[in-house]
Amino acid sequence: MTRGKWLAALCLVPFTLFFIVFEIAPLVWVMINSLQSEESGWGLANFSKIFGSKFYRQAIQYSLEISFWSSVFGIIIAVLGAYSLRRVDSKLRNFVNAFANMTSNFAGVPLAFAFIILLGFNGSITIMLKQSGIIQDFNLYSKTGLIILYTYFQIPLGVLLLYPAFDALREDWRESAALLGANGWQFWRHIGLPVLTPALLGTFVILLANALGAYATVYALTTGNFNVLPIRIAAMVSGDISLDPNLASALAVVLVALMTIVTVVHQLLLKRSYHVSR
Repeated sequence: MTRGKWLAALCLVPFTLFFIVFEIAPLVWVMINSLQSEESGWGLANFSKIFGSKFYRQAIQYSLEISFWSSVFGIIIAVLGAYSLRRVDSKLRNFVNAFANMTSNFAGVPLAFAFIILLGFNGSITIMLKQSGIIQDFNLYSKTGLIILYTYFQIPLGVLLLYPAFDALREDWRESAALLGANGWQFWRHIGLPVLTPALLGTFVILLANALGAYATVYALTTGNFNVLPIRIAAMVSGDISLDPNLASALAVVLVALMTIVTVVHQLLLKRSYHVSR
């Protein structure tokens, strides 16, 4: 038994090294550099500059708004889609799962180009909607357009994450509830949603993190002209005019802090959920 434990610990060494080199070390490096400033030396000057500037506060606000609403819309559609897949034939279910797996990786430049063709100023869908009188104008490169774009790549990821969660709902629970006089709404209110709450909260946090860190798609769509945190961080690192890696590190720390707050809130809600408490 002791030999087996040592063998298991030895197998963890590559993972531990990978985790330290590619996760812990970069995070420590970013946090150290965030406290350095070419003008003021060591201190919180970078963070004072961030929160004292309307430009950077707007980047934080836009990142949070786009991530939150795209995650909300994405998880609502994903819940409906995942539940529907549990009720259909296995062949169609397998096809949709495979398609969701493929589209969850369809991002970056190809996705931006596809949306420009479909929903750009002269996109095919935009022109059809204008000719039908449904809309007067639509700007894909605005905050609303980005929410729609982000929602697109949130949906397949949400479906893949929530699909296994519906295995926790047993059919005999529905039948028992019906025998006791419960209707569909009462079943979901008192049984279905409480059981799915941990999966819903966990999926929402993952979708939020997925949207907060998205860079390639929004950069390809707006050529870096939309003010969100990943664009600002990249501009500070690779920009020819506004090169400031220390300020970029501070922005990255702010991004990490936002995700930490979301994760802590998620854990607190998870502990209070019906499923965990039982």
